[in-house]
Amino acid sequence: MIRPPLPLVLVPVLLPLVLLPLVLLPLVLVSAALPARAQDRVVNIYNWTDYIDPAVLDQFTKETGIKTRYDVFDSLETLEAKLLAGHSGYDVVVPSNEPTFSRLIKAGALAEIDRPKVPNWKNLDPAMMRQVESSDPGNRHGAIYLWGSIGLGINSDRIKALAPDAPLDSWSLLFDPHWAKALAPCGIVMMDSAIDVVPSVLHYLGRNPSSGDPADFAAAEKTLMAIRPYIRTFASGGALELLANGDACLVFDYSGDVAQAATRAAEANKGVRVEYVVPREGAEIGFDMLAMPADAPHKPEALAFIDFVLRPEIMARITNLTRYPNAIPATRALVDPALLSDPRVFPPPDVAARFFTITQSGPAADRARTRMWARFKAGG
Repeated sequence: MIRPPLPLVLVPVLLPLVLLPLVLLPLVLVSAALPARAQDRVVNIYNWTDYIDPAVLDQFTKETGIKTRYDVFDSLETLEAKLLAGHSGYDVVVPSNEPTFSRLIKAGALAEIDRPKVPNWKNLDPAMMRQVESSDPGNRHGAIYLWGSIGLGINSDRIKALAPDAPLDSWSLLFDPHWAKALAPCGIVMMDSAIDVVPSVLHYLGRNPSSGDPADFAAAEKTLMAIRPYIRTFASGGALELLANGDACLVFDYSGDVAQAATRAAEANKGVRVEYVVPREGAEIGFDMLAMPADAPHKPEALAFIDFVLRPEIMARITNLTRYPNAIPATRALVDPALLSDPRVFPPPDVAARFFTITQSGPAADRARTRMWARFKAGG
């Protein structure tokens, strides 16, 4: 059946009705997209355990409208494996300058920081930033977040009860099997990170802490295997609680973690006294860096977060809670005075003089260290 033609007078009326959906459709799509885009404002953060003031995250969201998703790791190996695999989904990560930060830069796994979008970069101590230029020439890929040393967390009361003559100021307390055996009953905890432990063992042995020489690794493995029977457990973040609760008397750990354990032990008021020791032979110092993965899905939000954290009043709050020093001189007027005078947190010059740093290691050394560490943990 042939439809009769419409009267001409109706054509002008119907044409706008036909075109109206086409005119309105883009407007509908735009309005529908606006809430979705607002929901996309998020920054995914991957940081160490117990390494930020949670209230800082809340304030960042309140000020910027950018939500935070916060995950934690407890070893550099875990962080490095995720980033080198790619597509981690993280926007801000916090690797230690050596060896992880420098290795990630070399692998192209980190993005350069767009400095003009991080105006609070100016607050960083230039001298401290120069210290990490060996890892990141020109400081193009990261800003110092917090820093600290690696040493011993001890409960001296329990140690003295078992071994009155034990050398509390020396790596021998842990690495000499004579003392390790004596202290095993009160609990020895080893950090579960070859990257952090092996350089300290090499330094204790009088060898280059950055060495990848097979003979040096063999010497380190011999030292570690001699104390393996006396290690109760391997931990990183969990070591803090074990020390604070009195379930361990000797822990290989980061300075700030031990300081946190001391604070928690004092607050619990159960007679547990925790101290941090920078061994007289020397201790490794490291810087944890605010950085962005090369494939970060929300780079503008990541830059906004880094800029926020580099504000003196924000960084001071982070230091006050984590008990780790930062690289922003202006925070000194804002940090808890008791913390500023605490040598575990802000070491005096004579202690700082005993610090050492490490340099990049090659793939062959990394593989050898990993294999050695697996044998050590397995006990042979």
